[in-house]
Amino acid sequence: MSILLRLCLTTLLLLVALPDARAAERLGDFTDGQVLQGRFVQLRQLSGFPAPLKSEGRFILVAGRGLIWQAETPFAVTTVISPAGLVQEAGGVETMRLPAARLPFIARLYAMLGGALSGDWQGLEEAFTVAREGSDTAWNLRLLPRKAGDAAIPFREILIQGGQFADRVEIVKPDGDRDILTFLDQRLSGQPLSAEDMQLLDMAGRR
Repeated sequence: MSILLRLCLTTLLLLVALPDARAAERLGDFTDGQVLQGRFVQLRQLSGFPAPLKSEGRFILVAGRGLIWQAETPFAVTTVISPAGLVQEAGGVETMRLPAARLPFIARLYAMLGGALSGDWQGLEEAFTVAREGSDTAWNLRLLPRKAGDAAIPFREILIQGGQFADRVEIVKPDGDRDILTFLDQRLSGQPLSAEDMQLLDMAGRR
């Protein structure tokens, strides 16, 4: 699974991985300018590798603006996804820039995100079979693509655990490879971003 798709899926899952509309309403005041941020640990389990590949860093999801995903170890790489597209940099040097026109699944995932945040699961459930269990404070969610072979969603299933937010996300590919994301120290606020983070989001919006 490419870095592009993994991060676009992360943008979606950080906020829509909620057990039901009541939980969505609890976060549903996530409006333009609000910020969800925290840290992540990512394990990539790949066939042929005896141990998972581990990376750690921080993320910032800004309503209406996009996602900043900063890997700190083992390598410092920053990826920013916005409605305008995707930009990646390493060591202060831009290494990738893809406009949204070349990433049609970004618009698709953003549309599902917006619907789920408003408590409307219809868009999500049109693309996925959604199985939910548990309570608002301890729940599990399983997403299965409805359409086999969909090039925009090349995975077998997504398994999510959480409470107020998504705490653990496991993305399983058809060949059995998987990404396991654990989210830590998550907090939601309306505080303005730092100048550095604002510059990162602005960078993604430039042509």
